[in-house]
Amino acid sequence: MSQQSAVPKPSLQGVRTKVRKGQVKAQAKHEPAVFRDQLYKHLETVPENDFEGFSAKLVQAGGTLEYLKYADALFEILLVGGLIQPGGSYLDDGAPMSPFSIFNARNPPDIEELKKYVDVFNKLNRRFKYLQKPFEEQSLPTLLQYIGRWSSEQRDKLAMTIGLLFSQGLATAACLQSLTKDHLIKNDLSINILASIFSAYLADQSIDHLAATLKRGNIKDLLLFFPPNKRDAKKQYAIAKDAIMRELKEVVERSDDSESIISAIQSKLEEQRLPEAELIQSIWQGLMASVDWSARPDQIEGLALREVGKFAPVLVAFCKGPKTQVALINIVQVYCYDDTRVMKAFPQILKVLYNRDCVSDQAIIYWHQKGSKPQGRQHFLKATEGLVKFLQEQEESEEDEDEE
Repeated sequence: MSQQSAVPKPSLQGVRTKVRKGQVKAQAKHEPAVFRDQLYKHLETVPENDFEGFSAKLVQAGGTLEYLKYADALFEILLVGGLIQPGGSYLDDGAPMSPFSIFNARNPPDIEELKKYVDVFNKLNRRFKYLQKPFEEQSLPTLLQYIGRWSSEQRDKLAMTIGLLFSQGLATAACLQSLTKDHLIKNDLSINILASIFSAYLADQSIDHLAATLKRGNIKDLLLFFPPNKRDAKKQYAIAKDAIMRELKEVVERSDDSESIISAIQSKLEEQRLPEAELIQSIWQGLMASVDWSARPDQIEGLALREVGKFAPVLVAFCKGPKTQVALINIVQVYCYDDTRVMKAFPQILKVLYNRDCVSDQAIIYWHQKGSKPQGRQHFLKATEGLVKFLQEQEESEEDEDEE
């Protein structure tokens, strides 16, 4: 044997093997799906609606899965139930929807249930603090720009969840900039989403708190969320609403006469017309602002009922259509939610409005079944069950008489 043949051949140890670019791209393309499947294995073991269980499993999974690397995928799965492709459609690879997602919440969306989902995000981001930045700066803005792709119920769930995230300080309002994109502004989609976000926020915090949150998020001009052709009109509406509220307060201070108040409102409307729902809101707020609420706490509810009865002729004059009547009920609901002194009086206020022909039985039943606002919804629906049952039975009795 020759000496040359005994010399060992050069080794490739420690040398990086070059991989073709196409192979790297193909492998990277499927990595989020692999992450999703691994995450599902953790979540699938948790019973439905066991929010503590989901929180525990997500913390446990974070010990082995690369949450930071796949933060976008993680929040897509937890927020909208699956991986999202560029353009907003789901990744179509046959995978089921996530065992945990806010889209799994019941219909219609319930603010109290969504708070339980939000608490899971709170615990996750507190445990893995490095997730907060991608959550706020990447995931929420991206999902908001695709929000038009989902059903109205899914949009409401996402919007209300975002409102609760804001109200609890778990995300800033900066992500709302995504809603100013042209494809969302048209057809009023952006402003409707914004309204759902604000409604959920105000179910948890005050209007002043919301204003401060928007300021910190650098959201300065809400008119940017309206279609361009409506922005001037909205400015005029805001000016008109303020003028009506100021005028009402001054007129009521001078006189309680309903005809004088109605005449003053009509004069203002000649200067600038308002949509009926916004008009009735201005009237309610202006009338309530004129009331002296300095009575003893045990007299506040009685005072509220007397004042609503006194001002009923004014409300009747401008609350004629069914949509406006439902809008009035919602205005009163939110008012009673915001002012806890009159919260218990809501069913009695509704009775006064019904007895004085401000709202119809159909408007009350519709509001109770599917037209209520998120603010205090469960409380107010429960409190008005007796009234609604009475109205339904009365309606059925009248139908039976008609048949005879």
